Amino acid sequence: MAVKKKTGGNAAYKQLKADLAAGTLGPLYLFQGEESYLREYCLTEMRKQLVPAGFEAFNYHKLEGKGLTAQALTDTVEAMPMMAERTMVQVVDWDVYKLPEEQRSGLISLLEDFPSYCCLVLVYDQLPYKPNRTYKKLYAALDKHVQQVDFEEQSQSEILKWVARRFRAAGHSIDAPTAEHLLFTCGRLMNGLIPEIGKIAAYARDERITRADIDAVAAPVLEAQVFDMTKAVAKGSFDQAAEVLGSLLQLQEEPFMLLALMGRELRMLYTARIALDEGRDQFWLMEQWNMRSNYQAGLLLENARRVTRPWCADAVRRCCELDVRMKSVSGVDGAGELKLLLMELAQGARR
Repeated sequence: MAVKKKTGGNAAYKQLKADLAAGTLGPLYLFQGEESYLREYCLTEMRKQLVPAGFEAFNYHKLEGKGLTAQALTDTVEAMPMMAERTMVQVVDWDVYKLPEEQRSGLISLLEDFPSYCCLVLVYDQLPYKPNRTYKKLYAALDKHVQQVDFEEQSQSEILKWVARRFRAAGHSIDAPTAEHLLFTCGRLMNGLIPEIGKIAAYARDERITRADIDAVAAPVLEAQVFDMTKAVAKGSFDQAAEVLGSLLQLQEEPFMLLALMGRELRMLYTARIALDEGRDQFWLMEQWNMRSNYQAGLLLENARRVTRPWCADAVRRCCELDVRMKSVSGVDGAGELKLLLMELAQGARR
């Protein structure tokens, strides 16, 4: 009978790494989370450890969850290994809680009497994993036997060290503040950072990476672009804000999504203005918005020095009003309304 180690969260990821290092992989895993780079890395290392080269066709099986039955999975799992001690079966995006009752019973039976020579990994990539306690027996079986590993964003210190290693491998170095600028600009997910680091390393002329190198070639994530748009508004620069908005609309970004992100950015700016008025520091601001880095907090405080508290309150109110109008009134020109809002806020910031 397969019984999982009782770990969870970050502890489960650390346990998986320890098991990989020791060669003691368990029988049943469930992988989920947005950090796909780490997930794919672990899957690759598991295949290397479990499946001898040249025998992948016999010992490694990747199944799509759509249309998969419990019996088909059981048949695959119970296939004996060839010229190897174990097999590995990977199932992608299988919505186990939507299986009919007979299929759920079959899956429960498999989990409760799982062969020791197989390693099964349920991978949730495009489909989120949503445990459903309504199906008590299936939920209990998964909870008891399957090791759930959440691949989440890495801590600030870990991601900064990883960025430094990637640049070092490309013949460059980067200091912590510049690396934080990279994370703010390009996001914190490793899969997204890898191509950007490659572009920056190829572009940089000097050994030391600079902010100018990053800004010259890196593709900013949507949140960073909305931050720039809000920053321009706070400076009273409508032309600059409209230029950012125009670029985003050309990329087919929906106005209501841009408004939602802008509203969040303005609420954060409002909080930063309150922090300045009440003598709070950046760590207080980080706590209010659950920020991982003081870099973003520093940028917000810098922007907040350009605006007043009443301006922030008015900006947040206007965003809320436009949000309601765009959602409740048919035929609203979202792009036009958003552009008008930027103009009015920029005019107010200049007063």
